[in-house]
Amino acid sequence: MTAETPRRAGLAMWLPLALFGAFLALVIWGLYRPANTEVASAFIGKPLPQFDLPAATDDRPGLSSAQMQTGKPRLLNVFASWCVPCAVEAPQLEALRRHGVEIDGVAIRDRKADLDRFLATYGNPFARIGRDDLSEVQVGIGSSGVPETFVIDGKGVIRYQHIGEIRAEDVPMILAKLKEAQS
Repeated sequence: MTAETPRRAGLAMWLPLALFGAFLALVIWGLYRPANTEVASAFIGKPLPQFDLPAATDDRPGLSSAQMQTGKPRLLNVFASWCVPCAVEAPQLEALRRHGVEIDGVAIRDRKADLDRFLATYGNPFARIGRDDLSEVQVGIGSSGVPETFVIDGKGVIRYQHIGEIRAEDVPMILAKLKEAQS
């Protein structure tokens, strides 16, 4: 046995403890640094993909990407009748509509009767509602769930993505994002 063998054995014994200490330091650092709650979308600044969705209800027309290029910013809300947070955000969408915001909807994997019942119960702030039965438009704009709301500028370019339901405290920020999209 050489003098080197006990030294290697000593290092091997302390290595797991050193690795555990490094892991613990990393966990503590992660707990104390400020959290970033913003999700950066890869679709911000990109034009909407081309789509032409049929009407999801009898009282609103369908929706196409060409209709999002009117020169005026608008909201595109991805929702579903089976989505509980979508019902929670309904009063905020109505408040935005009362502020003069044009809101278009994309109904995800929904049945007409369920959608009609949802809109009768929670209100219908939408100018148009397209039916996206296969979630093709949803995926094409970078939406991974419902509800999600997008600020679309007058040229049809995505300027902001709001993930989750819009809450009352979010309404001023959404209005500000729409105003920014005018420039």
